[in-house]
Amino acid sequence: QVQLVESGGGLVQAGGSLRLSCAASGRTIAYYFMGWFRQAPGKERGLIARNWSGGRTYYADSGKGRFIISRDNARNTVFLQMNGLNPEDTAVYYCAAGSSVGKFDYWGQGTQVTVSS
Repeated sequence: QVQLVESGGGLVQAGGSLRLSCAASGRTIAYYFMGWFRQAPGKERGLIARNWSGGRTYYADSGKGRFIISRDNARNTVFLQMNGLNPEDTAVYYCAAGSSVGKFDYWGQGTQVTVSS
C-alpha cells in the first residue's frame, strides 16, 4: 500500500505560479510511476504528466510548456511546478502512483487550486 498526501494548493492570481507536493508513505516511490492529474468542476479527471523513476517524463497537452513534474526518491516526494497559471487551470489536483504505465493504483485526496482572473 502507498499513501499519498498532496499539498501546496491554494488561491493564486492569473500569471502566477504554484508548486504542488505529494508526499508518499508506505512504500518507496522509486518503484512506481508517479503522475499528476486534475479535475475541474463538471469535467472528467485527466492526466497532466507522469514520471518514471529513471527520469523519463510524459506530458499530456494540459501540462506541456507550463508544468514540470519531478520527484525526489530520497524524500519520497513528487512535485508539480505550475507556471503561468490561468483561470482554466482551476481544479482539484491529484497525485497517483502506479506499478505499470497507464495503471495508477494509489491516489491522494487532492488539493484545490483556484486561479483568479
